[in-house]
Amino acid sequence: MGSSGDSKTVVWFRRDLRMEDNQALSAAARDGSVLAVFIWCPKEELQFYPGRVSRWWLKQSLIQLGQSLKSLGADLVFIKAQSTISALIECITAVGATKVVFNQLYDPVSLVRDHVIKQKLGELGVPVQTYNADLLYEPWEVYNDEGYAFTTFNAYWDKCLKMRKDPILRLPPCQLVQATGSVEDCTIEELGLEDESEKPSNALLGRGWTPGWINAEKALTTFVENQLLDYANNRQKVTENSTSILSPYIHFGEISIRKVFHSVIMKQILWAKEANHHGETSAICFLRSIGLREYSRYICFNFPFTHEKSLLSNLRNFPWQANEVRFKAWRQGRTGYPLVDAGMRELWATGWLHNRIRVITASFLVKCLLLPWQWGMKYFWDTLLDADLECDILGWQYISGSLPDGHELHRLDNPEVQGFKFDPEGEYVRQWLPELSRVPTEWIHHPWNAPSSVLQAAGVELGLNYPNPIIDIEIARDRLTSAILSMNEKESASKQDNNCEGTNEVVVDNGDPANWPIPKVLLRKEKNPCPSTSSNDQKVPSMHKEASVPNSNNNYHNDNKNNTNNDRKRSKLLEGKEPDEYSLHDCKTESGFLETDDDLCSTAVSSPASKKKKQATGTSTFCPPFLIK
Repeated sequence: MGSSGDSKTVVWFRRDLRMEDNQALSAAARDGSVLAVFIWCPKEELQFYPGRVSRWWLKQSLIQLGQSLKSLGADLVFIKAQSTISALIECITAVGATKVVFNQLYDPVSLVRDHVIKQKLGELGVPVQTYNADLLYEPWEVYNDEGYAFTTFNAYWDKCLKMRKDPILRLPPCQLVQATGSVEDCTIEELGLEDESEKPSNALLGRGWTPGWINAEKALTTFVENQLLDYANNRQKVTENSTSILSPYIHFGEISIRKVFHSVIMKQILWAKEANHHGETSAICFLRSIGLREYSRYICFNFPFTHEKSLLSNLRNFPWQANEVRFKAWRQGRTGYPLVDAGMRELWATGWLHNRIRVITASFLVKCLLLPWQWGMKYFWDTLLDADLECDILGWQYISGSLPDGHELHRLDNPEVQGFKFDPEGEYVRQWLPELSRVPTEWIHHPWNAPSSVLQAAGVELGLNYPNPIIDIEIARDRLTSAILSMNEKESASKQDNNCEGTNEVVVDNGDPANWPIPKVLLRKEKNPCPSTSSNDQKVPSMHKEASVPNSNNNYHNDNKNNTNNDRKRSKLLEGKEPDEYSLHDCKTESGFLETDDDLCSTAVSSPASKKKKQATGTSTFCPPFLIK
């Protein structure tokens, strides 16, 4: 597909680092010459500045993309900037560009940035065209019979499947024409994605992972042909390579979600014709994983406060315990619960964690230690190789019971029981906790109960080379129950106070999740609620929805005049200091910012331990979508 016009188009790459099925690139190549740019602006990443291992992946992916573009006749220009909009304007001026194109993103920071860029370029008379290269369905395309956004996954995904349309997969361009002009660029090393101090640890990542869009294609083929058939049975195994390992590839847009979906659908159809029910079940399970990723973007787009606050208002009076010592113990894998500690040690060493272990470690933080879910979300963001903000948000909100179909807040899973269920032989624990490697399987998930003779023979000294449990599980259960009671009492008192002020609000049983107000977002008011200059252009939430936003009392209500306030809250995301790479000062809870000491504000530098590729798992019920499994 060569050029067929005289346009000069700036193609702005972000998390769409691929040649195949890249709508923005295809459109630019079709219309004329192109200037392909990647702009790195750390200042604008705010508290979501990516962690070390995530930046390593990004760097490797950009290198491969640059090589692919060059082979077709265009260079990938790297720009390190203080302002993305200023860098784009410089690119437009340098080559005399007639248009800017890019593929859409849906996280809160990107939504604000993209909206500002469109406004600024529009004022300058530069057309901007955006495309959907990240989702099967745009967040404003799926709504219930009343026209409102869904707030439960099953209803949302059922509607999506009924709307299913054949995906159009675009082949890579055959040729690119480089736009002429001089742009002040830099090398990929000068972008600063990798510090010198990080390179020794990062070198170990290359032994188990191969970033880049070409390798993403290979990973998809390997999974679909060799592992998808047994996915339903194997997805929960924490010690085996039994799932897709596609999550980092998908996060960085190295492979199209449409291609992944289409590949699995084709297998599902084939197995249905062959009456292979086992294969059909596996395909359905994996498609739900794709659906959960779609749903995470859907929720974050339509409810853009969810990176800070619960979707439900139930946690606004929850008595979180801002205990920095316990948070540090959780981070370092020193809680005394082997399965939790093994998971956190693996995360620290490798930047990877099986989805089931993500659920267990997250639940322990929230339910056993009563630490704010925002702390855990930020730590996962800083340390995961496949850190994905929207999936991270949905996963942690699910665990903390702040989604209508999430975990019940009072549900506390015993990590000892979870250990025997998901790591029955203790292989996973022994791999990541060498101090427990000689403990018999009978005691591996609860060494504190083992006879002293057994511990002595295994070389374990509780409290010395392995900690005693940070909290007794029954005490943790009682503390959680008391916290919920306190939360409900405060909520009832608040509602009674409102009654006294003449609000006529009826006080109800706060323990019933059905009584928590669920925000409503109206997506469809009329046949064409989102007028736009292009059918492909991204809709801005405040332009098309009747948003439910928090009022001064944090109650949710529908009020059109509050849409302006919602926009103001979004714009504040772009204000403030450039964040530390890891800082809990940026982790806002329901009741504000919790201050911490400097000891917690550290980067996750991997230990020298290396590992082979690990894979994540899912579940056929609503499992928190920390990643594509």
